[in-house]
Amino acid sequence: MEKATDEEEKPVMLRIAQILDEARASNAIHNRKCKELYALRSKTASSSPIFFTSFCKTLLPLFAFQRRAASAERIVRFVSAFATGRDPDQSDAAFLDEFLRFLLTASTASNRTARFRACQIISEIIMQLPDDAEVSSELWDEVIDCMMLRAGDKIPVIRTVAVRALSRFASDCENSDIVDLFLEMLPVEQIVEVRKTIVLSLPPSNATAQAIIDCTLDVSESVRKAAYCVLASKFPLQSLSIKHRTLILRRGLADRSLAVSKECLKLMKDEWLNKCCNGDPLVLLKYLDVETYEMVGESVAGALLKGGEIRVPEGESIRQYILSNSERAEEDSERCTPNIQLMEAEVALYWRMICRHLQIEAHEKGSDAASTMGTEAAVYAAEATDNNDLLERILPATISDYIDLVKSHIDAGSNYRFTCRQLLLLGAMLDFSDTSNRKVASTFVLELLHKPFDHEVDEYGNMVVIGDGINLGGDRDWADAVYGLASKVHAASGEFEEVVLRVVEELVLPCRERTADFMQWMHCLAVFGLCLEKAKSHQSIKGRAIEPVELLQSLLLPAAKHSHLDVQRIAVRCLGLFGLLEKRPSEELVKQLKLSFVKGPAPISIVACKALFDLGMWHQPQEVDRTVGQNMSSQFQDYGMTSSPLDISDMDGNSNLKLLDLLYAGLLKDDWDNSVASEENESVQGALGEGFAKILLLSENYQSIPACLNPLLLSKLITLYFSNESKELQRLKQCLSVFFEHYPSLSANHKESSEIGWKCCQIYFLLV
Repeated sequence: MEKATDEEEKPVMLRIAQILDEARASNAIHNRKCKELYALRSKTASSSPIFFTSFCKTLLPLFAFQRRAASAERIVRFVSAFATGRDPDQSDAAFLDEFLRFLLTASTASNRTARFRACQIISEIIMQLPDDAEVSSELWDEVIDCMMLRAGDKIPVIRTVAVRALSRFASDCENSDIVDLFLEMLPVEQIVEVRKTIVLSLPPSNATAQAIIDCTLDVSESVRKAAYCVLASKFPLQSLSIKHRTLILRRGLADRSLAVSKECLKLMKDEWLNKCCNGDPLVLLKYLDVETYEMVGESVAGALLKGGEIRVPEGESIRQYILSNSERAEEDSERCTPNIQLMEAEVALYWRMICRHLQIEAHEKGSDAASTMGTEAAVYAAEATDNNDLLERILPATISDYIDLVKSHIDAGSNYRFTCRQLLLLGAMLDFSDTSNRKVASTFVLELLHKPFDHEVDEYGNMVVIGDGINLGGDRDWADAVYGLASKVHAASGEFEEVVLRVVEELVLPCRERTADFMQWMHCLAVFGLCLEKAKSHQSIKGRAIEPVELLQSLLLPAAKHSHLDVQRIAVRCLGLFGLLEKRPSEELVKQLKLSFVKGPAPISIVACKALFDLGMWHQPQEVDRTVGQNMSSQFQDYGMTSSPLDISDMDGNSNLKLLDLLYAGLLKDDWDNSVASEENESVQGALGEGFAKILLLSENYQSIPACLNPLLLSKLITLYFSNESKELQRLKQCLSVFFEHYPSLSANHKESSEIGWKCCQIYFLLV
């Protein structure tokens, strides 16, 4: 084939240049200009190299144009549209093949602008090319290989267009190496626009789902927003695991960026609620497993209520679960008590959130009505009345009905425990001003307080407590729900403490007589612990059915020496709470906490350690020491990291070792007994590390601790953070990492201590 001469190419190039110049002005004329180019190509078809070479030469200035001007972008789109368009008079496959090969050559140029323009046009061609276009497989392989190479280019914009070009091939199972490349690039990519393009290019699969969900924590708002867009468009609700669904919503609804939270709301409402759940919020809540992920369920229900997506249909309320005899369904007779239909977990949460929303709305509208005047106040007052009326229609008609509803779910067993708790929380919205209602509710509260821990029997016939073994009912949330109801029923000052301590007086009798089993001990301590935790002062529990000092001597101290470890653990916790309420911690209490810290197994030592730190920080360390007759200054500055730590194994509660000395000696001890498992993989070293970190953060409040000791404590925390023992203690490492970041910025003294502490650590590591 003869090579075209310059004289033959010149008029063609001029015409092509004229068309390109006109096309850069507006996208609206691109179709007409494409037809003109097709006509020019047909006219020169007899000597086909003329058009192709003229076309490429005319485009060369574009490859040297650095600015991302709108006119240049329009030319790129026009050229791509021409290359991928269809000329009815002749085949376009030959021209497209030649043009792609020309661009592939340009994509390897040393000039970065030329590489960018070549990759940009290739990307546009790939995105605009019809599915049935005739392109050889060999050429596509070359294009894919070239774009995968350019995806690692040092220029960010080239990486961006290369990833965009590859996105069309990523969904093909034969090109799994493209997805692997994307997943490899995403965690290490520093440029926001490239990360965003990668996220938008990832196809739906199990492997990519995790990567996209991880991007919901990206530092860039645009990347997080892109992640939610991809999740909405490519991942139906049913294709995601429950963990992933809740993770997506928890992060999105709480995102600091309004744009990202709106995108998450759009995903939740438009895709998941309306498309996947047919607009039924109960179905959505069921998909989220609210029994396990309650906070996510609350956030979702709250967002839907705020957005007006949940409306209570006429006739639907909690009352429909309290049936009359004629309404009772025969098929439900085996699984419910008379006249009560049991609720599922998501239903109970759904109604609780609706009632809470109505109560808050009524209160806010009422406040607005009180603060305004005239017609505006009347409108607000009417809205508040409507909300109150709807709330009254939804809640059980009488207190007795409410109590029957809760009791039925309690009797139904552990499978309905979550529902029970949701119903207990509803109690705070009921009216107990009537004396008869309050009397009925008070009887029910006493039943809840008398309810022992749930338990099961192991293979050896031993009773095993179900739950945390500390809070009432074995669950902190359950204890808070009981307190919420009890404090609403007994709202008068001191009435709640009086009722609880009367229950404690009954429960403590077998403990005093030493006839109680460990379950009775734990139940009594749990009820008293609830009272201690919620009491406002030591004075509020004095002068009641049983005096605090009597409970300390007959319940707490004996329980702390009980043979059963679970009894010891809850007793030590109660001792710590008791000491916080006292104006000055009693001598026996402090000695017992020290003894439990030194002699107890890991779970006991951890609780005792936290209690000692709390007492020291609340009452001041020297005040705690004075209670046991110790007035000399602390000695823990006399032994450092490189010296042999004090052996506290043989010490007892009567030891002269002061509070901070004892705790610091525990920090230096490296042979704590961890044979007995503790919750959340906690350790004694971890509890000590967290405690000293708190003291250092608030060291300005503890003038009795010399400032010169701060570097010593800080250096020990640094060595603890990097020690082999802390590798598995993720809670401690997270706590200390946050501590190290914020401690120096709090004051000049802290900054100075940090510098000295790090220098001490450097010397220590050199010695080691």
